[in-house]
Amino acid sequence: MLSDFRVLDLTWVLGGPFASQLLAQLGAQVIKVEPLEGDLSRRVSSHSTVFEGDSGFFLSVNRGKSSIALDLKSEQGREVLYDLVRQSDAIIYGFAPDVPKRLGLDKESLLAVNPKLAIGQLIGLHDKGPYAKAPAFDLVVQAMSGVMSITGNKDAEPVRLGYQAADLTGGLYLALGCVALMLKALKSGHGDLLQVSLLDCQLAMLTWQAQNYFISGVIPTANGARHSVIAPSDIYPCADEQFIALSPTGQAFWERFCETIGRPDLAIDPRFDHPVRRIENVESLTQELNEVFQSKKASDWAEHLFEQRVPAALVNNIEQATSQHLAHERNMVEELTHPRTQAMLRFLGNPFKFDGSEPASYPPAFGEHTRKILSQVCRYEAGQIDQLIQANVIFQGEVNDQTE
Repeated sequence: MLSDFRVLDLTWVLGGPFASQLLAQLGAQVIKVEPLEGDLSRRVSSHSTVFEGDSGFFLSVNRGKSSIALDLKSEQGREVLYDLVRQSDAIIYGFAPDVPKRLGLDKESLLAVNPKLAIGQLIGLHDKGPYAKAPAFDLVVQAMSGVMSITGNKDAEPVRLGYQAADLTGGLYLALGCVALMLKALKSGHGDLLQVSLLDCQLAMLTWQAQNYFISGVIPTANGARHSVIAPSDIYPCADEQFIALSPTGQAFWERFCETIGRPDLAIDPRFDHPVRRIENVESLTQELNEVFQSKKASDWAEHLFEQRVPAALVNNIEQATSQHLAHERNMVEELTHPRTQAMLRFLGNPFKFDGSEPASYPPAFGEHTRKILSQVCRYEAGQIDQLIQANVIFQGEVNDQTE
């Protein structure tokens, strides 16, 4: 897919590395350019789960990449980066808006080095005024975007999404934008810069909730798992205190559902025989369905409803979700061997399925490929690399024998 493209990844922690991992999963050669102290997420916190020296946080978004450690604040370090830029198709970074100019990584400087370069910039809020220097952590962006106001139980306090929605959504948009820029450069011969704001992305994800507000003036609120305009579309406790998620949207699915649970009378009940009336009487409908689902375990209901092609599923925890048959059938859980210790570790798989795709490599050790990249990509001689190491411009980390 993207096997002929080389991307320089100067991002760190989550959103940007997630973007570059997606590009790697699409086949791109991704070079992770780390500062001499390494990506912060390698040691994200003292209580983080760690495997063979790296945090689970880092391991989750850095598969399929090479790592080079480089001091971008030094003139020599910038020259090394420019040599990499000359041989690359794209660069992505997540610096504060005023940093690229100071580091010589702004659009004008980079395009002067490589006129065909695609430049993807990830920012938090905005690149002007007081917002340019404002910290934009995931929770803050979720709060500002309104998503927390529609997440959680009705009439309860706002709730953040259970994963870093702002960071990861920003990464998705950044990866898509990077691909678009590389295609533009391929067609026109001219590079360009595309900027992605975490807040913009979260606002864009409001889609129909925001559109309905624009039309009606009614402000959406949290409603638990229950859908605000479709019924039934909710979760229901079963006999084993586990939950079943159910959403038989449309009259055909509604009628099939009623037959499947042994309550065909619900389909013709004047309170529930039309989508609008089901919404109007959703509390009564919920009471009826709660009584129905108390008769079996959630897993039994899930199997029964699946067999009858009713849109429903067990509400899984992370263990159940990653161990379910479908996750393995779709290769969404893969096991990799640590290249140095030979310890085995499971990872989430590649959501992109295409001919010729292979499992991405194990996340790189810090600076693992510094010498190899400078030698093969920039054509540096061994002595030149040694001088840069001695000058503390680059760092050569522990090398796996298979990478050299």
